[in-house]
Amino acid sequence: MSQFQAAQIPVTPFQQNCTLIWDAESGRGVVVDPGGDVPRILAGLDRAGFTVERILLTHGHLDHAGGAAALKRALEARQGGPVPIEGPDRRDGFLLEGLAEQGARFGITDLESVTPDRWLAEGETVSIAGQDFAVLHCPGHTPGHVVFVSTALGVAVVGDVIFRGSVGRTDFPYGDGAALIAAIERKLLPLGDEIRFLCGHGPGSSFGEERRSNPFLGGRG
Repeated sequence: MSQFQAAQIPVTPFQQNCTLIWDAESGRGVVVDPGGDVPRILAGLDRAGFTVERILLTHGHLDHAGGAAALKRALEARQGGPVPIEGPDRRDGFLLEGLAEQGARFGITDLESVTPDRWLAEGETVSIAGQDFAVLHCPGHTPGHVVFVSTALGVAVVGDVIFRGSVGRTDFPYGDGAALIAAIERKLLPLGDEIRFLCGHGPGSSFGEERRSNPFLGGRG
């Protein structure tokens, strides 16, 4: 799958990785977690040169979803057709409804609340650059966080569930540290050490590397 390509664009003051994934041969792909800075995302899409088929959200935090509504409008105007927003699990609905308020608390005034065109649930699939990715519900960071995985390609898009050397925060009123670790250990690590992941902040890694060295998962390096 040499034509499968990805690029990440840090957005918002939180430096969240908005991820572009596309197939260079077909010229079609997706945008994952457009948290804000929509002009910067559009400029990245111009450089990549593909048609956006859908916008995917891993969860409902402002730095991942706050720019989704504006990006959808801009892309539909450019492309002349629908660009649906898909995900996360509907248990993050309360977060998506409060995106504008979340942004205002941090002095970010251009974020918008959003309702997805399609909620996602574990057991479903989404199409990313012509490939089917499984949807896994991985709560803990937020109640409705989802992860997208293709074992055939050896790639996962994990949002804020796991990072290189760390895991997602759970010190929110709705956070659940035990649920987060359980999701990683029972759903993600068993997929195989060779699976590499793109995450919401910082560089990616592989499940094998994190199983061996991530201190939150008992790794010793």
